[in-house]
Amino acid sequence: MKKLMGIAVIALVLFLAACGDSSIEDFSHTDQRGEEITLESLKGTPWLATFVFTNCTTVCPPMTFNMVSIQEALLEQGIEEYKIVAFSVDPGTDKPAVLADYLGKFNVPDESKWHLLTGYSQDYIAEYAKDNFKSFVKNDPSSNQVVHGTSFYLIDKNGEVAHNYDGYSDVPVEEIVEDLKVLIDK
Repeated sequence: MKKLMGIAVIALVLFLAACGDSSIEDFSHTDQRGEEITLESLKGTPWLATFVFTNCTTVCPPMTFNMVSIQEALLEQGIEEYKIVAFSVDPGTDKPAVLADYLGKFNVPDESKWHLLTGYSQDYIAEYAKDNFKSFVKNDPSSNQVVHGTSFYLIDKNGEVAHNYDGYSDVPVEEIVEDLKVLIDK
């Protein structure tokens, strides 16, 4: 049964990824520093986006570690014009202080680039992920975990999804760095 559920989730994620346009809808959320972050405040700078939650016992810690590795590669290349945005898929638990503590567990080279977002409902983020990133977010009814996609998204200066990548395994760090360079130069 679990295997069949997993196959159904993967099929749904692939289906959703093939649908829709690439523009991100406006948002206004609170980050781990208690600052308001909006789509408008991010415009003019490319950004990497993903979905995580702090009490995740499976994919989120490796995904966050992978994002740190991307940031390290960006720093090695001298690239500074970017942001990293992680939408919490468990906003009821993930208050700003909890998100700050979570990020503090990773050896983040430049925390000022990171915005871990919260301040919305579970239903909101499930719809927002589906509508804007074609990503799946759903509470697991048998645990305190949230099932969600594991992609990283590269958003251009205008707030449109330019690329998406596997954020969990076989993360194409060099490709992401090169794609980000292109977006900075546009």
